[in-house]
Amino acid sequence: MTPYTLYRRPGWEHLRTITVEIDCPAQAADSVKRGLAVHAAVKAGVDLHWADLRGANLRGANLSRAELKGDLRRADLRGADLRGADLSRANLRWADLEGANLRGANLRGADPRWADLRWADLEGANLSGANLRWADLEGVRLDPASEALRPGSDAARGPRHRIP
Repeated sequence: MTPYTLYRRPGWEHLRTITVEIDCPAQAADSVKRGLAVHAAVKAGVDLHWADLRGANLRGANLSRAELKGDLRRADLRGADLRGADLSRANLRWADLEGANLRGANLRGADPRWADLRWADLEGANLSGANLRWADLEGVRLDPASEALRPGSDAARGPRHRIP
């Protein structure tokens, strides 16, 4: 087992760190190590508020009901289970959420600009204040009454945005 440290809020590393033990070869890529550390932390019930998860490999992870309000830029969340997760104010720029289950997730004020949300399930998700400009929403599942993605809304503008 190898200790791996996840940091919170840049500049506060000495005050707010999360260290978990992971079973991983020392030469493994940092994104793999970070992903394993997140899995271990979620399994142990560790609070991941404001954790720096940039580029983490969380493909297919069960993160239902997790609180992930930190930096998830370029994170691989393809096929992840994020049902009921709190992603409010999370930085999801360029994150890959293709096929992710975000049913009932809280994305209030999140920033998923340029994110890949193709074929994601967003039914019941709170998208108020989320900036979905330039996000790829091909085939995304939405509530029929969702205001956030109506053509002409502020969140729905951008060249990559496609409304199913």
